[in-house]
Amino acid sequence: MNKIRTTDQAQLFVWSDIDSDYEADFNLWYDREHMEERVRIPGFTGARRYRAISGSARRYLALYRATSLTDFTSEAYRKAFTKQTQWSITNFGRMSNTRRRVMHVAQEGGFGWGGALVLIELVPEAIDSNNITAVLTDMMTKDGVLRVHYMIPDENLSTPLPSENPEGRVLAPCIAVDVSSEPIAEATLRQLSEQLGGAVREGETFGLLWSLDEHDLPPLVD
Repeated sequence: MNKIRTTDQAQLFVWSDIDSDYEADFNLWYDREHMEERVRIPGFTGARRYRAISGSARRYLALYRATSLTDFTSEAYRKAFTKQTQWSITNFGRMSNTRRRVMHVAQEGGFGWGGALVLIELVPEAIDSNNITAVLTDMMTKDGVLRVHYMIPDENLSTPLPSENPEGRVLAPCIAVDVSSEPIAEATLRQLSEQLGGAVREGETFGLLWSLDEHDLPPLVD
């Protein structure tokens, strides 16, 4: 379980906020339409939704897993954007302070998804891949740590949503750590922040709202 491996897989994260007046509809849209739509795209293997544990300018995080970066250039993925429902158009327009990143999962260890998540954005080029491997390997020895990921953003695929300010936009590599509880997430964030020091650009902890696997979905009926 502790061995760190390289992968060809990809992960999209959409990290955003929503006005409290629209929050209930935003959550219902994700839970009853948007997650299923995305996971049904060929090549996508699952998705998870999170809410920030501590204060954040962006309270909601959605992660979508795919087999490779090429899944984000497919005709099926393109069609998902050209045939948005009115519900989707409405909620995309309500999102604020969004970050959308399509990432290559360059290194990974462990398996499964935890009840809480640590997400750290790194200063670009502040730490090399060998040091990343060492950090991830050390993390996998900690109680409550289930899975670690090191993700590198793809510049061409990480096009911004309308609610992201393109000025000063930074495509930062990320470390994500799945853990078993919110207290362990907070402790892990503190430890990683101390260990990585000036290489940390931003860090946050999240509680899992729910996850969806491609195999959970029944076949579509015409």
